[in-house]
Amino acid sequence: MTQSKKKSIGFNIIKDDSTDGHGGYGVGALSLENISPVFVCPSDEEVFVDIGAMHARSVVEKGIKFLPNKDEVPNGKLYWLVWVTIDRKQEGPYYAGMTACEMTVDREIRRGYKSLPEHVNKMDKSLKRRIMVEEMDSKSKDLLREFLKSHNEEIWTLSNDDLKEALQTS
Repeated sequence: MTQSKKKSIGFNIIKDDSTDGHGGYGVGALSLENISPVFVCPSDEEVFVDIGAMHARSVVEKGIKFLPNKDEVPNGKLYWLVWVTIDRKQEGPYYAGMTACEMTVDREIRRGYKSLPEHVNKMDKSLKRRIMVEEMDSKSKDLLREFLKSHNEEIWTLSNDDLKEALQTS
């Protein structure tokens, strides 16, 4: 008898803070429980969460040798890896941080381009509630905005105006 397990591809949602109030070990540390990697592929008009990206093991990255020079992957398909951080305020959870990193992948030659230091730095910036998506093209911003809205309208509504404005294209 085989059982199929349903794979959850939702956002990481905030848990109770175990360091809240006691001032002991771990206080002041950033938690990765509140951040989710969201992929945007403008050519396929696709947006999806892949937690595997936390350790460079996403569907997009598997089987690809990444090179530090973009010119070595001239026919790569564009993906944006967007680090989305969710925080909680009195009214409820909201999108608090959002940073985008460019990545290209050429499946045919099994090569891709990404800047690992940029990915790490942008993850850190998202955790620190920064909004950095200005490098994204308009189509990708539109796709991401609609995905975040449809994922959870309440979280979108509670998000700060600067985040919403960063994804406006018109």
